[in-house]
Amino acid sequence: MNDSTIDEADRRLLELLQADASRSNQALAEAAHLSAATCLRRVRRLRQLGLIEREVALLNPERLAAAIGHGLTALVELTLDRQGSEHLDALEQRLVAEPAVQQCYRVSPGPDFVLVVHVPDMPAYLDLSRRLFTADLNVRNVKAYFNTKRSKFEPRLPLAR
Repeated sequence: MNDSTIDEADRRLLELLQADASRSNQALAEAAHLSAATCLRRVRRLRQLGLIEREVALLNPERLAAAIGHGLTALVELTLDRQGSEHLDALEQRLVAEPAVQQCYRVSPGPDFVLVVHVPDMPAYLDLSRRLFTADLNVRNVKAYFNTKRSKFEPRLPLAR
């Protein structure tokens, strides 16, 4: 097997880890039908290849809201006047450095960026909007869509051939 290719056992491991990365190596090995040593070696290799970027805890927004308040999630489209790579790169650096920006995508056609933003409330969104969008003379258009209900959130990537 080539160092950068993955086989069916690797796919099984990736599927299992996407469903629950908190299980022990022993439990993961059993579910993947591998020995514990083989499982550990393969998972390390998948990390080294960069296929496993990181492991995080996914928080339940409804239960978290009961503890700390709902917050505000917005999907934001940004269109720039000038789309030269230096302009796109400069704004992208500012966007990814902002903790309230959870996801940042360069897209085409249409707007130049689509963001997923989470802030405590509308005043916080207005502050973020002023700092990131209004203050940048190259930002031509901003469209924000505010979340009223999350119907689905699935960060799992499909691995079928």
